[in-house]
Amino acid sequence: MGTHKFRELTIWRRSREFCTLIYDMTKTFPDNEKFGLTNQLRRASVSIPSNIAEGSSRRTNKEFKRFLDYAIGSAYEIETQLMISSDLNFITNEDCNSLISELQEIIKMTSKFKSTLK
Repeated sequence: MGTHKFRELTIWRRSREFCTLIYDMTKTFPDNEKFGLTNQLRRASVSIPSNIAEGSSRRTNKEFKRFLDYAIGSAYEIETQLMISSDLNFITNEDCNSLISELQEIIKMTSKFKSTLK
């Protein structure tokens, strides 16, 4: 088992909270988007804390870094999907920018944490 306790990682907690924000936001999406953007956003948001947790269980920091990269990739996927949601008027520009701002903070923190792993 890895040396990191994922429950103690701020990036894991913040990304879990972000996941809840995404679920709440997508409740207002049109029903015909249930299998489109709603599903995409929810799956990608769940992927961030899940990859952090899974990576923390790996034997080496090199493996952990790979899972942190997956988490960051999911974050960028969400950023694009939020912009598309805004383009389609499913969310306001203000909500989009607010969520992207939080997401960018999570990306920054995850990248910084990743750089501390030898």
